Order: sequence, then C-alpha cells, then structure tokens
Amino acid sequence: MNELVALYSALPVLAYPEAWKLRCAEGIRSNIGIVLDAIMYHNPYPAKYLDEGAWNQLVLKAFFTDKNMNYIDGLDERSNQHLANTLFDYVEERWAAGRTANPQIWRLTAKYIDESHFYMLERLMNEGNETDQQAGALALSDCSFEKAATILDQYPELKTAIEQKKLTWQML
Repeated sequence: MNELVALYSALPVLAYPEAWKLRCAEGIRSNIGIVLDAIMYHNPYPAKYLDEGAWNQLVLKAFFTDKNMNYIDGLDERSNQHLANTLFDYVEERWAAGRTANPQIWRLTAKYIDESHFYMLERLMNEGNETDQQAGALALSDCSFEKAATILDQYPELKTAIEQKKLTWQML
C-alpha cells in the first residue's frame, strides 16, 4: 500500500505524464482509503490528465466513499454535463431510498440545472436541513436557470451571506 501511495502521490512530478493516465484511472477503482486519498487529495494530476470518463469516476468514487470534496484539485473546473446527469440520478436514487445526498453535489450540478431538475433545488430549500439549504442557496447563486434568482430572493439571509463570502462551498 505504501508503494501505491508513493506512486500516486508522485504522479504530478513523474516524467511522461501521459503514460500514467491508465495507471491513475486504475487506482481510482481501489477500495484502499489511503490510496484513494493519494490520488484525490491535493493532487493536480487527475484534473490535468484524466479524460472525462475517468475524471467523473474519480468524483463519483469520492462521493461514494465520503471524501472531502474541498481537497480535490480542479473539482469546479472539471464539472461537466455528463457528471451532472449522473449526480442528478444519484440524488434521485438516494432520495427514493429515504437517504440524504452530500451537499457538495450541488456544487457540481448548479451550472447544469434545467427545468427537469430545478425541482431538486426547490426541494432542498423547502425540505432540507440547514446544510442542505445552504448548499441549495449556493447552487441557486451559481445557477443560470431563470427561476433561480427568484427563489434565492426568498432567502435574504443566505443570499447576503453568499454575497459577503460568509457562505462558500469550501465552508460546507
């Protein structure tokens, strides 16, 4: 395990970075926590070199294994429509099973909210706990869907906290 941790931690400085992409993608399938941490946490290699499919797998694995999303380099920059669609499905499955979803999911889906998924943000704001509502407000502030601003205006304390940078994704 220590050798794997050393290898994945060193990926950003190894020669021929393109040659290590498949090895990195293979490591994401690991169930060894410290190996996943070496790949995911404060490691610029995955965001820079993994293709979209492998990147999305890394993010999903991070959610499945309850990793701290704030430690993943490039998380916001690498969000994409395919990842958002998968995360929307994941949230629907969690909610159908009576479970909650990690509030950081909305960080990666806000830009992709459309009419068919907007109900999810409304549900967060109407039924969610305080953290869900904070995540919902942050998502509403990042969302370009026309109804988003109207809903966010109904929560002036959260809107002000976002504007004053007292509420950010890194704080959740």
